[in-house]
Amino acid sequence: MSDILVGGIEAGGTHCKCVIGTVSGDILSSASFNTSTPDETIGQALNFFTGFKTEIRALGIAHFGPVDIDQKSPSFGRILKTPKQGWSDLDIVARYRQVLNVPVAFQSDVNAAAMGEAALGAGRGLSNFVYVTVGTGIGGGVMINGRLLHDARHPEIGHMLVGRDHRVDPYEGCCPFHQDCLEGLASGPALKGRWGIPGEHLKPDHPAWALQAHYLATLCVNLANCYVPEKIIFGGGVMQQPFLPAMILERYLELMKGYMQHVTADAVDDFIVASPLQGHAATRGALLLAGQALATL
Repeated sequence: MSDILVGGIEAGGTHCKCVIGTVSGDILSSASFNTSTPDETIGQALNFFTGFKTEIRALGIAHFGPVDIDQKSPSFGRILKTPKQGWSDLDIVARYRQVLNVPVAFQSDVNAAAMGEAALGAGRGLSNFVYVTVGTGIGGGVMINGRLLHDARHPEIGHMLVGRDHRVDPYEGCCPFHQDCLEGLASGPALKGRWGIPGEHLKPDHPAWALQAHYLATLCVNLANCYVPEKIIFGGGVMQQPFLPAMILERYLELMKGYMQHVTADAVDDFIVASPLQGHAATRGALLLAGQALATL
């Protein structure tokens, strides 16, 4: 099967990436465009795949959510109630299947990224880890005993409620559902909403990053207490700041206060890390998903 071509889609809240590659996760051709309306975004993706000189044999979709990934559910393949305007209750799988006429595998974008990390990235050789993306939204995929945590639903880590000190952070949050959940306080739109400029334009010594590290370290404490991971892997646009993982780790150790010392001293510096896959964890995971779809035939 190594020479069989498959397609992969990573549909994020801001950008959509389409790739042609192999079932082992190697990318051979790609295209990227903005995630706009469903018709425009899906149309661009279909044009990419149908215009490729060789037909793909299967498609893996890694999609922003929340999404229904339960194959026994009548709404499998649909986007559920999402903050992304115009995308709720959309049957994504059906839209691609009816045009491409190939097997389609469907997952949340962060679950697919966790698959990519497990096979090709910072999760290789680990049984238990969490992948977290911090970008337009915040999401996470949890790998337990070498398997994704849940086959029916996916975690919504970004909507975890975290404590906010109103005196330190008067920003009320940007989540349309919960306002000051983690996503509402620490996503890319939250950075821009609080400080007035996008995170990529904030200097390394800006106070934004200490606050960002605090919120993400709080997340890591909660993840460590719930899942006892061997590693927490961060990806997403906000995590492009190379100094941020070390800041999160430092604040994590302060907040943990010596409790739950499941990470040994010689491994602690490698406990909270940035993804090494250069923004392709979910796209490569989507290709792995396509391979799974072929294997079930």
